[in-house]
Amino acid sequence: MYLSNPRINICVNALRCGDVIAYPTEAVWGLGCDPFNSHAVEKVLALKNRHWSKGLILVAGDISQLDFLLGELSGEQKQKLNETWPGHVTWLVPHHGKVSPLVCGEHDTIALRVSAHPLIKSLCHKFAGPIVSTSANPQGLPPARTSFDANRYFKKRGVLFSPGVVGKSQAPSKIIDLRSGNIIR
Repeated sequence: MYLSNPRINICVNALRCGDVIAYPTEAVWGLGCDPFNSHAVEKVLALKNRHWSKGLILVAGDISQLDFLLGELSGEQKQKLNETWPGHVTWLVPHHGKVSPLVCGEHDTIALRVSAHPLIKSLCHKFAGPIVSTSANPQGLPPARTSFDANRYFKKRGVLFSPGVVGKSQAPSKIIDLRSGNIIR
C-alpha cells in the first residue's frame, strides 16, 4: 500500500533536486537523500557530522529496487534476504563497486534494507529507487524518535520533513553480514 499524502511528492521532488529529507522509519526518524547524488550524500554526512568511511544504509520499498546490487548473489543468499524482507533487518551485501564510497564507506559491502514502513515504501516507490537511510541525529546525540526531536536537530539546517510517525520497533534494525552470517548490531 502506498500513501498518497501530497507532502510525500514534495519530499520525492526534494530528493530528485539533491536535497536531504527527514522521514520516519521503523524505530527512529531518518535522514535520507538520493544515494547517486554525491553532493546530497555529502550534505547528509555533514548534517550528522559523520565520517564517510563508516558508510550508510540504503533503504528500499521493494526488493526489485536493489536488483542492481543483488544480481551476483547465490540463490541461497537471495533466499535469506527474502525471508526477512520487507522487514526490520539490514543486510551487509557485497557492492562490487556499484555504489559510491560516500555511501558504502571503506567497506566492500553495502548495508541494505527493504522496509515494511508504509511511508518508506511510498517514498521509494515514487522516487523509483532506494534512498539513503541514517538516523536523524548529529553524531553523539540520541536518535530522534519523534518529529519534534528531528525538527530540533535539523529544521533550521535546510532539511525537508515528510509526514508520518515512527513504527513500533524499539531498537534500530538488526544488521547481519550476508557472507558470514555474523550479527553486527
